[in-house]
Order: sequence, then structure tokens, then C-alpha cells
Amino acid sequence: MKRFEVAIGIVVREGKILICQRPADGPLAGYWEFPGGKNEQSETLEQTLVRELKEELAIEVDELEALAEIEFEYPSTRVRLHPFLCRHKSGTAIPLASQQLRWVRPRELRKYRFPPANDALIEELIERLERPASAGRVDFDGPET
Repeated sequence: MKRFEVAIGIVVREGKILICQRPADGPLAGYWEFPGGKNEQSETLEQTLVRELKEELAIEVDELEALAEIEFEYPSTRVRLHPFLCRHKSGTAIPLASQQLRWVRPRELRKYRFPPANDALIEELIERLERPASAGRVDFDGPET
């Protein structure tokens, strides 16, 4: 069984999260995902994420905060997701390796079909990012709603 270490970015801008739709001709075609990619042995996970976001979306991020790792087993593959909460720093996101992309409010994540490995992460993000600022919400310049 193949095993992959994958760094993914929860890219936040003005209180919204960037999500991308997977290509129509690959695994989990049409599903939505948080951008990122496979870790190369010569890189740290943070370096992997920064490189992938630049290559696949033409954006830069900062303020990376590691969240809890997620291990998930698909029929032929095991993945360990390494999610990072990060702030969109610069660049206009372009779907260079995706069908399309969207900036959505955390609570809207439930409306999109994500791979099952993301289920708990989505709930964690909604809980964390939808809290009032006075309760420690990290909104990266998002308006109060």
C-alpha cells in the first residue's frame, strides 16, 4: 500500500478559506480540497506547503500554524495530512492545478464534497474560526459576522 505525507494549507483571507476542486481526470475527481501537496524528502512540511501553494495557485502565505495530523486509509493508499492554518500574504489565487477555486466562510465548508479524510478537520475549522474574536478566533483580518 502506498503511503504519502501531504502538507495542506488552510489559507485564510478576510475570514474566508481557500478551497480548490480536484481535476476531473484524477483520484477523487471533482472533490473539493484544501490546497497542498506531497512532501519531498529534502523539504520540511512548511517548505512543501509554501512551494505547492506557489506552484499550484501562484500565492504566498505566512503565519503558518501546524494543526493536528490526520491519518487516513483509502482502499489503495494511506495518507498522513499535515494541515497548517496560514494567512494569505500575496498573489491572486489562480487554479493552475485545479478545476476551480473558491473563498468560502468556514461554516460553508459543509456544502462542498471533500475527501473523507477531511471530515474532522472541517468541523474543527468551523468551531475555531467561527468563534467571536473575543473568544480567541483567528480570522486573519476577517470582518465580524
